[in-house]
Amino acid sequence: MSISNTTPVLAVDEKNLIPVSDHLKQMMDIPPSRMFLINKSLKVYQEKNPGAKIFDASQGDGGASLPGTPKFILERALQLQLEHGTAYDMPFGTDAYRKSVIEQYWKLDASSGWGPANVLGTAGGRDALVKAYGAMLSLGYGRQGDLIMVSRVPWISYNWGPYGVGANVLWAPGDPAQGWAYSEEAIRESVKFAESKGRKIAGVVITNPDNPTGLTIAVEKQVSLAKAALEAGVAFVLFDWMYHYVTDEAPMDLNSFLKNFSAEERKRLMFLDGITKSLGGSNVRNCHLIADESVIKFIVARASHSVMPSFYSLAVAMAAYEMGFTEAAKTIIEPTNASRIVLKKLLAESGLQHIIGKGYYAFMNVGDFIKAKGWADTEQLGQYLAENHGVAIVPGAFFSPFGGDWVRFSYATPAERTEGAFKRLLEGLEGMKK
Repeated sequence: MSISNTTPVLAVDEKNLIPVSDHLKQMMDIPPSRMFLINKSLKVYQEKNPGAKIFDASQGDGGASLPGTPKFILERALQLQLEHGTAYDMPFGTDAYRKSVIEQYWKLDASSGWGPANVLGTAGGRDALVKAYGAMLSLGYGRQGDLIMVSRVPWISYNWGPYGVGANVLWAPGDPAQGWAYSEEAIRESVKFAESKGRKIAGVVITNPDNPTGLTIAVEKQVSLAKAALEAGVAFVLFDWMYHYVTDEAPMDLNSFLKNFSAEERKRLMFLDGITKSLGGSNVRNCHLIADESVIKFIVARASHSVMPSFYSLAVAMAAYEMGFTEAAKTIIEPTNASRIVLKKLLAESGLQHIIGKGYYAFMNVGDFIKAKGWADTEQLGQYLAENHGVAIVPGAFFSPFGGDWVRFSYATPAERTEGAFKRLLEGLEGMKK
C-alpha cells in the first residue's frame, strides 16, 4: 500500500491502539518519597547543640550507616569494567552476569528448569519492581487498573510504584498483633473484594524479611501464601527477598523453594534480590529479577526502549558473587546481626509493643506517646525527635494509615550506635508526656 509522505501515519495498527481514557487527569498526584529527607532535620539539632551526638535510625542504607560495599570489591568491578569496555550491553545486562547470578549466587540446579535466560539485571530494586508490575498487568489479565496486593503497612514505594504504571494498590487485611502478616484467608478475601470492584489481582508482593516491619515469614508460610494466591486467581506472586542475607539464619534457598511448585505454578512466580541492602550498595543500583523465560523476554523487549542496567553495577555484583557472597557481605551482615541482639534486649526491657524479625528494621508502637502529645499519628514525630532529641526514625504513618501509631527504627548500624539511638528515642518519647 502506498501512502503519501504528507499523510500522518499511526505507528501501530488501529486494532492495537491504546484506548483513549481521561483517567490520567483523575489520578492522585504521586508524592515524592520523604525517606530521602527525614534525616535532614538532624541538622537543626546540631545547630542547637553544637558537638552533641546525633543518631540516624531512619536509614535503610548500609552504604550510609555502615561501611557499604568493600573497596576491594569496587576495585575488582573496575577491573571487570576495564576489561569489558564501554559499548552497549543487552537490556538484561550481560550473559556473564546472568550466569554469575545462577551459578555463583543462587547455585541453581539445572533440574529446576531455570537458568541464565530466566535472569534480568536491573538498575536497582525500584527499576525491577516497576518492570515486574508492567509484566503482571500485561501478562496477567491484560488490563490496566487491576490490583497489586501488598501488606497492610507496606514499604512506601509499594504504594506508588504500581500506581505510576497503571495498577491500583490493595492493602491486604492484617492484624497489627501479628505484624500485619498475610494469611491465606486474607488473600482469598482480597480476591473477592477485587471482584466486587470489577477488578482482578494482577500480582501480590511477599517481602521477607519485611520492610518496614522487619517481620520474618517462614519458608513454609511463604509457600502456602503463594499457593493460596495462585489458586484464588492472583496472576503473579513476587517474592522480594532483598533483605534475606541480613540475618543470623540461613538465607533463602531458591533450589529447595522452587521444588514446592509445579512447572505451571513457576510460570507465575517472580523473585527479586540484589546488593542494595546486603552489600550496602544502594548507590551502585544493581538488582536482579528471576522469572519464567516468557516473562523475562517480555520485560527485556520493553527495557530495550527504556532503562538498562550499567555494566559497572553488574560488575560489582559479579565481583561479590565470585568471591562468595556471605564473605563479601559480612561487613553489613555482622554488625547488623550484633545490633539486632542489642535491640531485642532493649525492646524487651522497654515494654514497647514491637515487631523485630530479621533484616534491617524494628517496628514500634508509640501510640500512647502520640496521644499524650495530642497528635493524630506519628507524622510529626520524625521531625520532632530529630530536631529536639537528635535521633531520626521513620514515622509509620508514612507507610499507610494503619501504621499511624508506629515508627520504623533501623538497626543497620554498629551496636553502640543502635543502643544510643534507642536510648535517645525513649528520652524523646518520655518527654512528650510532660
